[in-house]
Amino acid sequence: MKPQRFSPAGVALILGLAFLYLPLAVVIGYSFNASKLVTVWTGFSTRWYGELLADSQLMAAARNSLVVALVSATLAVVLGTAAGIVFARFGKFRGRTALAGMIAAPLVLPDVIAGISLLLLFVAAEQTFAWMPGRGLFTVIIAHAGFTMAYVAVIVQARLKGMEREIEEAAADLGARPGAVFLHITLPMLKPALIAGWLLAFVLSLDDLVIASFVAGPQSTTLPMVVFSSIRLGVSPKINALATLIIVGTLVLLAAAAWIGRGALKMKTPRL
Repeated sequence: MKPQRFSPAGVALILGLAFLYLPLAVVIGYSFNASKLVTVWTGFSTRWYGELLADSQLMAAARNSLVVALVSATLAVVLGTAAGIVFARFGKFRGRTALAGMIAAPLVLPDVIAGISLLLLFVAAEQTFAWMPGRGLFTVIIAHAGFTMAYVAVIVQARLKGMEREIEEAAADLGARPGAVFLHITLPMLKPALIAGWLLAFVLSLDDLVIASFVAGPQSTTLPMVVFSSIRLGVSPKINALATLIIVGTLVLLAAAAWIGRGALKMKTPRL
């Protein structure tokens, strides 16, 4: 019996991938369109990339989004790693269920509810504490670190539960202190999970629109907010150019993460 060339599952997979990636290819192609109309091809041109770089509003928003994403992703990795270690390595303790529920809440809580609650929190904090700054990049960073931390905690916890503890126990038996075991054994073995968590937190922060709309100030507009407000007047070809640059940047990050992760898997355990 000859094997089938195309199974129903394979056809469904191809159609699903085409549905996801063909629009991206169209956006990339039309970013080099000379026409002001995004759906009418009149010739090849890189004009819109130049106009994009000359757009001060978009560039300022892109800079804000990158700063917020970099800082909030780093904070999320630190806090999420600590939470993942607590749930994976510590036994039962008082308040574990409540803490687990609070960590998991951002995964299922609607963004609108989270945005409203954070807005009320920041307004109350600003009225209560004189040193508390108003809404701006600081509040956006805190908000993004808060909800992306949950994703990092889940990834780190899953990685820790799948790791064998014999190497850590052997290092402790040989006289290594807990801090040395964590720095030289546990942390290198966690590197793929930390990279994946940081990238996920970075992308979620860069993509967020709803929460940032509630907690951002007038001088801290992020890129999704500017793009969302601009498309109400019609899609500009500059948006296609911006989307192309973001896609290329994402591919570069994925390639770098794959290279670093492959190196981490091949890494030998260092001597204590």
